[in-house]
Amino acid sequence: MADEILVNCSPLEIRMALIENGVVQELSFERVAHRGLVGGIYKGRVVRVLPGMQAAFVDIGLERSAFIHIHDIEYIQHQASPQALSIASSGQVAMDHTHTPLIQDVLTEGQSLVVQVVKDQIGSKGARLTTALSLPSHYLVFMPHNQHIGLSQRIENPLERDRLKSLLESLVTQTTASGQSGGGVIARTIAEGMDREVLGSDLTFLKKMWSSIEKKIIYSQPVSVLHQDLPLYLRILRDLMRPPVQRVLVDSETHYRAMLDFAKEFMPGFEQAIELYVGERPIFDLHNTEDEIKKALGRKVQLKSGGYLVFDQTEAMTTIDVNTGAYVGHRNLEETIFKTNLEAAHAIARQLRLRNLGGIIIIDFIDMEDEEHKRQVMRTFEKFIERDRAKTKITQVSELGLVEMTRKRTHESLSRLLCEPCPTCYGRGVTKTAETLCCEIFREIIREANIYNASEYRVIASQSVVDRLLDEESSNVAELEAKIGKTIQFQVEALYGPEQYDVILL
Repeated sequence: MADEILVNCSPLEIRMALIENGVVQELSFERVAHRGLVGGIYKGRVVRVLPGMQAAFVDIGLERSAFIHIHDIEYIQHQASPQALSIASSGQVAMDHTHTPLIQDVLTEGQSLVVQVVKDQIGSKGARLTTALSLPSHYLVFMPHNQHIGLSQRIENPLERDRLKSLLESLVTQTTASGQSGGGVIARTIAEGMDREVLGSDLTFLKKMWSSIEKKIIYSQPVSVLHQDLPLYLRILRDLMRPPVQRVLVDSETHYRAMLDFAKEFMPGFEQAIELYVGERPIFDLHNTEDEIKKALGRKVQLKSGGYLVFDQTEAMTTIDVNTGAYVGHRNLEETIFKTNLEAAHAIARQLRLRNLGGIIIIDFIDMEDEEHKRQVMRTFEKFIERDRAKTKITQVSELGLVEMTRKRTHESLSRLLCEPCPTCYGRGVTKTAETLCCEIFREIIREANIYNASEYRVIASQSVVDRLLDEESSNVAELEAKIGKTIQFQVEALYGPEQYDVILL
C-alpha cells in the first residue's frame, strides 16, 4: 500500500497525518494563532549574559526571552576577543571552536544578534537559538556562513555520494563566481538521483532568499523578524514529498491551490501527487486518524497480544513501562516475555513518532534471561526507529532491562500541544481521597477553634466529602463538636472540585 499524507484545514488550525502502509505514523498540528518558531530568523537583542552558564538570553519579540549557549554561537556581528574569534570572508565574525571563548567575551547586554530558532518554546523553557543560520529547500539546505559541502546520511550508495558531492562543489563554485553570495550546502535525502539543472535551480533560489534576508539584516531594527519558515501545509511538501509517499490529500480548496502553486514553482513534477479531497466523510476519519489521536493522548496503549504500555511524561524525561497484561502465552514464561517485548518494540517506535516525544526516554522492557532474545528485541526496535525523521540515539539493554535513548525534540509533544494540566489534580494525575480531605477539615476546624471564638462552623465541600462526613465520619464529627463545644454544619457545593473545601466561621 502506497504511503500518503492527509492534510486537514480549518480556520483555527492545520493538521497533518503521515500514513504508512495504511497506519497513522506521524501527526503534526499548527494553530493559526500560535505558529511554530523553528526555522525563523530574527534580529534580536541580548538582554542578559550568564557567565556561570556560558549562555545568554536574547529578546526576539516573544513573551519569554530565548536562550543561546556559547556552543551555538558560530557567527556574530562585531569583533570580540581576538583569541576567540577570526574574521570570516563574509565580513561576519566566525567563532574559532579550537579555543572556546567565554560568553562574556563574545556577547554584551544590549548587543544586536542575528539568530535562528532551532527549538520551540517547550514548557517553561524559552526558544533555543543558534547563529549558524540555514535555509532548507526541497533538495538542499543552504548555510550562508559555512563553506561545508555535505550529504544526508540516508544517501548510502558510495557512487551516488561521490557524484552529488562533486556536483555540489561545482555548483557552489559556479554560483559564487557569478556574483551570488558564498556559503555551504547539504544535499537532502530526496536529492539522490537529481541532475545538475534541478539542484542548481534549488541553490539559486536559496541564495536569492539569503540575499533578501541580508538586506533586512542591514535595515531592520533589533527585535524584528527577518524570515519565517513555511506554514505547515507547505513544509509538508518540502520535507515529506519523497518516495514512498505517493499522494497528498487536502480538504481545503484554498490550501490545495496554494500547495499546487508551490509545487509547480519549486518542485516540478510533484504537483500531480496533490489531490483535493471531496469525500463526504471528514478526511481524518480515513485510516481512523481521529481515533489514533485520542489513543495517542492516553497514558495506556494496548498491544494486540493483550499486553500493554504505560507512558509517563515528566519535565525531565519520559518513561515507558512494558507489561504482559492479559497475555499468558502458549509455551513458557520466557517465550511470553520475549513476544511481548517484540510487539512492544514495534509499538513504542510508532508511539514516539505519533506523540512526538523527545528528550531523554527510558524504556522498561520486561526482564529477559536469554541474551539472544535481548539482541533480537533491540534489533527490532532499531529497525522500526529507522524511519523516524527525528535524530535518535539508543543504548543497549541494561542489567535491569532498561533501554536509555534520546530523541531530538524541536516542538512540544502532542499531549502538551493539545492538552493542559488538570485543574483538579494540577497535573499530578491523582487527587486526594475523601478520607484524606476529612482529616484536613478536622485539623482546620481545630486550628480555627484555638484562634477564634465562633458560635458555630460551616464546612462547604464537594458531595463525596460531605457524604463521608455525615456517614462514615459522623461519630468522629460528634466527638469533634463535643471537644470544641460548637456545632458544625455541612453544605454541598456542586461547583467545588474533589479537593476544594472551605471552613466558614459563623
